[in-house]
Amino acid sequence: MSTNPEPDEMSLDELRTEIEDIDHEIVELIARRTYVADTVAQVKAERDLPTTDESQEGRVMARAGENAEQFGVDANLVKAIFRLLIELNKAEQRQSR
Repeated sequence: MSTNPEPDEMSLDELRTEIEDIDHEIVELIARRTYVADTVAQVKAERDLPTTDESQEGRVMARAGENAEQFGVDANLVKAIFRLLIELNKAEQRQSR
């Protein structure tokens, strides 16, 4: 039995609060991902590896699409979000070198 009330039992304010909580979690996850990506950039710099790794990016995009399908979310939308995250991380890596 689910502890979450059905949508028709929730008020508009409760639904908006739920979205605010989810948005906060999304930003927290982006911050965590960015921190790890920055650490990857440091390792790449120490090992004199290129900023861009096309095969790794391909794996990330494939995984994003698979996860989207698993959760019933538009895969193209999710891949676009991940492409943006990857491009932002690469830009930061280039600036830090």
